[in-house]
Amino acid sequence: MARQSITLANQNDEWLKEQVAKEEFTSKSEAVNYLIKQARERDLYHEFVQAKIDRGLKSGLTEKQTKEELLAEFKKRLKSV
Repeated sequence: MARQSITLANQNDEWLKEQVAKEEFTSKSEAVNYLIKQARERDLYHEFVQAKIDRGLKSGLTEKQTKEELLAEFKKRLKSV
């Protein structure tokens, strides 16, 4: 594992110490690694969702429909699957 030296704001250092004291983590390093992992997973999820949005936008616009019309169309499509 790579060893790093970082400077934390007092609030963040206190929060990390509290997490270790509450035994949420065994060390501040474990907590920082966990938080980085969570941020990376969130970024991957964001990229996935954005790709889905982009794909939807590229597929073109549809005519405006009421909620009832959309529901009826979805039900019709489900029956044919």
